[in-house]
Parts: sequence; structure tokens; C-alpha cells
Amino acid sequence: MGEIVAAMATVHAPQLFTRPPEEDPTQLDASIAAMRKLGRLLDETKPDVLVIFASDHMETFFLQSVPTFCIVAGDRAHASFAGKDWDLPIHKPFAEALLEGLVRRDFDMCYSQDASMGHSFAAPFEWVVEGRDIAVVPVFINTYLPPLPTPARCAALGKAIAEIAATRPERVALLASGGMSHYPGTWKYYKPAFDFDHWCIGELKNGHSESFLRLTPEQLDEVGNTEMLPWAPVLGAVEPQHMELLSYEQTAHHGHAVAIFHPGAPRDPLPRQPFTFHNHPYHFYDHPSVSAYKLNKLLYDSRYKPNLRLRMFEDIDAVAAEYALAPEDVAALRETFRFRHINSGKPALDADPLVNRGAHPVGALMAVHVLQQEERKFHRAEEELAAPGTRR
Repeated sequence: MGEIVAAMATVHAPQLFTRPPEEDPTQLDASIAAMRKLGRLLDETKPDVLVIFASDHMETFFLQSVPTFCIVAGDRAHASFAGKDWDLPIHKPFAEALLEGLVRRDFDMCYSQDASMGHSFAAPFEWVVEGRDIAVVPVFINTYLPPLPTPARCAALGKAIAEIAATRPERVALLASGGMSHYPGTWKYYKPAFDFDHWCIGELKNGHSESFLRLTPEQLDEVGNTEMLPWAPVLGAVEPQHMELLSYEQTAHHGHAVAIFHPGAPRDPLPRQPFTFHNHPYHFYDHPSVSAYKLNKLLYDSRYKPNLRLRMFEDIDAVAAEYALAPEDVAALRETFRFRHINSGKPALDADPLVNRGAHPVGALMAVHVLQQEERKFHRAEEELAAPGTRR
């Protein structure tokens, strides 16, 4: 009979790859070192398959299709980010068993045989799997495009996966890929709810997973933690459990956490502690407006088409005309392309004009992150040409 031999969680921040100048490299290195400890846990437990629960940052599905839960059930797991590609084997028999078993357990599953994944999968591929001969099964959890599943529903998914695993011969490891408090693309990006992070860490350390699993998507939205939804199926699959925190880094905009979940209750646990939500009337991530679809499409395409990015730098009006953007959208793009904040220590603010026009905050920030990388390259090239003694 199969069994779950490891349960883990990790951060996947894009800055781990791109390492922009405003980041503290010691914090990035600490997160990567902790992720590599998860890899060593794989060496110890020797799983046949690693199931990775992660999110989509409007990279894989965009707005043509937004599944609540999706399993990648092809031959290979492809991921691309920051100029690097990954290609891992998928454990197809286990993936197909999950699809069949979950649908029979009343989960309306989506599946893909050739989805191209982004940095939420690339980070564990790079620093947890790290070349090990382990087949994976990628599972998407919708975290940024409401309506979102509840933590309880995600935990029920994990419990069902554990039931299916118990009928199979494979040794199974589970990994959640998702950061703690951060608000990518919103006005609160540089004001994370670290108080929630510390409360949640304390509850999970003391075996009180229900404190997290009873929350609503609206509460997670308030504290910048919708990206913790991939943690919920791991918690639901291994119940009861308590968390061992390997690393927690409070960056300027993000709580980076890496952890292992051990089965059973902890010794001498502290009692449950409450957390006070403000229940504010606004959301950071809403259902995207159809009126902003064309702007969102341009931002999405710009992340994957280098020639399109180059043309945006050369003639933004021509590109805007191709995408039939409204004049107000073009004005927002022009403001973003001034890159006022690129060297301010808060470069994410350059996405604000686009978000104010209705662009999805995550899609806008990820697009601006790539555009800023291009701007830095252009700037370096100009400096090199202008340097004394440079050959022209």
C-alpha cells in the first residue's frame, strides 16, 4: 500500500531568480538554503512521486480559462521563468489515478497534458527537486482570480488525494508552493501583514491547522495570504500534524517561509490563539473586469514575447493600436514606461498606473518586472557605449 512519506511547504518568489538590486541577497540565500533542506528530506524519504501544489500568476491559463483545481497529466512538466527552462518527468499513472479518483469523489477537476508552468513550479524544480530523479505531479490551485476555493475545500482535496494514495503502491511526497503575506501589484505591496504570518506560524507549529483551514478567501485576501491556499491540501492530507519552520524571512514586501509538516500532535502545544481581522469593505484581488481584458492581454503577451517588448519600447502607440487599447490605457502604459520607481527601492510602484486602469495586479506586476529587466539592460548597454575607450 502507498503512503505519504513527506509533507512540505516552500516560498517561490520571482526575486529568488531575478535578484533585483533592491533585494537583500542574504534573505534570498536563506530561503534557497532552506529549500535545499527539503531536497535532502526527499533523499531521506525516497518518494516515487512528488505532488506539487502551486498557483498561477496569470502565466499558464491567463483569462481564457481559469480552473479552480487543475492537474498536469502529460508526459513532462515544463516550466519557464527568467530565461531558464525546466523539463521534469510526470508520474503519469499517479496523475491519471488522481484525476479519476478525485472526480469520483465529487471534485470537478480540470487537467492539461501540455501546460507550461511559471515560477511557482520553477522554484521547487530548481531548489527542491534540483536534478533528483523524482517524477512529479503538478497541481494548480487558483489563488488570484476570484472566486477562489476556501481553505477547507482545498484541505478536502488533499484528504481525497491521501485516500487515493493509500490505494496505490507509490511512496508519495507532498509540497505546497506559496508565499506568506504579500500583495503583488497592489498599493499594499510594501506593507505585508507580518503579524498574520507570525500568528499562523505559531498556530501551525502547535498543531492547530484548523485555525488556518477555517478562514475564508476574503480573510486571506485581507492579510495578503491567498497564496497560502496551496498549503491547505498538504494540511488536509496529513492530519493531525505540526509544523517545523526551517526559515522565515521578512523581506520588504513578502513573507518567505519554508517548512516541514510532521504527522501527529506536537509535545506540550500552546492553546489556540485568535487573530483579529478588520473585515474591511475592499478586496485586493477581485474578479477581473472584462473591460480591461485587452490591457491584460497585452501585459500577458509582453511577458513571453521579447519582440513585442522591444516594439513597446520603440513605438507604444503602434502596439496599443494593434491591441485596440483605449486612450486611457495608452496613457497608463506611457506612465509605466517612465519607470519612475525602478531605482527607488520600490520598483513595484511602476505597475500602479496599469492597476488603476483595471489591469489585474498580479499580471501587471509580473509584466512590469520583466519590462524593468529590459530597461536595466538598455541602460547598461547605453552606459557601456558611453564609457571612455569603448569601441563603437
